[in-house]
Amino acid sequence: MAETSSQPDAAAQGEQDERQAPRRVDHVGRALSLGVILFVTWLLLSGHYQAFILILGVLSCLVIVFIAVRMDVLDREAHPIHLTWKAVPYWIWLVKEIWIAAIDVTKVILAPKLPISPRMVQLTSTQKSELGQVVYANSITLTPGTFTIRVFDDQLLVHALTQEGVDGLLTGEMDRRVTKMEGPT
Repeated sequence: MAETSSQPDAAAQGEQDERQAPRRVDHVGRALSLGVILFVTWLLLSGHYQAFILILGVLSCLVIVFIAVRMDVLDREAHPIHLTWKAVPYWIWLVKEIWIAAIDVTKVILAPKLPISPRMVQLTSTQKSELGQVVYANSITLTPGTFTIRVFDDQLLVHALTQEGVDGLLTGEMDRRVTKMEGPT
C-alpha cells in the first residue's frame, strides 16, 4: 500500500520537474546576460585592461550574479531581457515624442500669455504585466508636460500641462506601443 501512495507523489514530482526545467534554462540565460552586462559595464567604467584587474572584475561580477541567483531576483520583471529587441524601436519612437513635447512645452512657457490649461485625466492601460504598466507610466512622465501621479490596477491618473497633452494621451498611441513592446505575457 505504501508503494501505490508513493507513485502519485513520484508522478507529481516528475510533472513539477518538467515545469521547472524551462525555468532553470530561463534563469541560466538571465544569469549569463546579467554577468555579461555587469562585466561590460565594469570594463567601460574602469578602463583597466591588465590581466590581474580583468580577473578581479570577472570574479566580482560572478559573485554578484551568484548572489542574485541565490536571492532569486532574476525574473522577467527584474531582468527583462525578453524586451531587449522589442524595446529598441519603442525607445526611438519615445525619444522623438519627448523631443516634440519638449518643443511644445517650451513654446507654451515662452508665450507672453502663458497659455496653460492644467488637466487631470484618468487613463486605462492595456498592459498585462506590472512591468508594462511601469514602462507606460514612466514614458508618460518622461514626456515633458505630462506626469503620472498614480497607477492602480489598470488605471493611471495623469496630470497634463495643456489640453493638447491630454489629447495626445487619449489617442492611445503610447499605450498601444508599450503593449506591443510588452508582447504576450
